[in-house]
Amino acid sequence: MKLNKKGFTLIELMIVVAIIGILAAVAVPKFADLINKSKEGATKGALSAVRGALQVYYSDNEGNYPTSLTSGDFTPKYMNEMPTAKLPGTGHADGAGVTTFGTPATAVSDSGAWGYYTHSVTTHSTYGWFGVACTHNPLTAPTQTWSQL
Repeated sequence: MKLNKKGFTLIELMIVVAIIGILAAVAVPKFADLINKSKEGATKGALSAVRGALQVYYSDNEGNYPTSLTSGDFTPKYMNEMPTAKLPGTGHADGAGVTTFGTPATAVSDSGAWGYYTHSVTTHSTYGWFGVACTHNPLTAPTQTWSQL
């Protein structure tokens, strides 16, 4: 009499489970790293968009920057809303707030959101500075801080 066995042995199933476990252990950290890099890219894109809107405002208003980025003369005419600053790996929560600084010494802080500096003297070198108010290093530019981008 011929036995007709179909199926997998326990050893074969254990080997398949071990292979899947190894692949998952390699893939999950890479996936998390890709998510962080995409958040960083979104922040850099938003930074460029706001700076572009500031330049349009500057040219429309005869060489003057807005006194506030949340006032009605900048939003929603030049930007519908302020984008979110996502700073992975820095310990800061995602934020769309804008901190307006009054002096150059405080223009770079570690608030973790957007920073904007306007000065009454339009010839000052930091007049109209807009950036990320964070002193941590981004993932893809480890030799710079966020506030230098």
